[in-house]
Amino acid sequence: MERIDFTKCRRIFGKAYNGANGKKIAVEYGGGVYMLKFPPSAKNRPTDLSYTNSCFSEHIASSIFRMLGIRTQETLLGTFQVAGKTKVVCACRDFTADGKILYDFCSIKNTILDSEHGGTGTELSDIMESIEKQQFVNPVMLKEHFWNMFVADAFLGNFDRHNGNWGFLYDPVSQNAEIAPVFDCGSCLLPQADEAVMERVLRDENEMNARIFQFPTSAVKEQGRKIHYYDFLMEGQHEECNEALLRIVPRIQMDMIRNFLKDIPYLSKLQRTFYQTYMQGRWEKILLPAYDQAAGQMESC
Repeated sequence: MERIDFTKCRRIFGKAYNGANGKKIAVEYGGGVYMLKFPPSAKNRPTDLSYTNSCFSEHIASSIFRMLGIRTQETLLGTFQVAGKTKVVCACRDFTADGKILYDFCSIKNTILDSEHGGTGTELSDIMESIEKQQFVNPVMLKEHFWNMFVADAFLGNFDRHNGNWGFLYDPVSQNAEIAPVFDCGSCLLPQADEAVMERVLRDENEMNARIFQFPTSAVKEQGRKIHYYDFLMEGQHEECNEALLRIVPRIQMDMIRNFLKDIPYLSKLQRTFYQTYMQGRWEKILLPAYDQAAGQMESC
């Protein structure tokens, strides 16, 4: 398990990053530019943690996205000394360091002049309409990316994939655009779960099932209500989503994920067990039934 101390890395003061969850700075490491994400304070949140586990969630979820063949930001875990305290941070390789510009989907959505909805709206029908009408990348490819991301988020329990944390990269030199790597996965894997919650969920099947079937929900909405992953996937009403299930679910190798978790530094034994059990549960109880149903629908066509 490699343990990296980013404290003495050269800071890059010409770069700054927005976002609501935690402090962020740019540093140079290993010849590349990385955004260091610090754990946000859990003050006034329903947890006994001083800081949330979002840095662990960011690294684990981003790594699993890559295991599933989805282009995703590169991440590393390490530490940083702040006012005499050692904090575990997530280093995210800056995919705009070569001069490309990141435009989130919210910004792209605002370019659709004949839409009645604003950029921040996450109603599914509106997102699909905006994907069809945007002129930055191939709509078919973008729709496939969206649904791949949705299925992976369902696996990892992401409750915050809003329009501000996925999008496009634009190269001002070539004037070409591409789909940006997946980023901002810190809302996966129940980042506010403290040790007491983890122990309770591992001990009580009802507690686990609540966090599989009831919450977290998706940030995407249907008819004004946030989507429940299990209900939505089992309804099987969206052909492109069913196709994404057939693409993504066979790529989930739980043995590989378990081995990956064993090698992550800074995690406690309880955290490793919790993350492994939680993902196993979502895989078995959400994705596998939805996959079997989608495969059955495909065979009957």
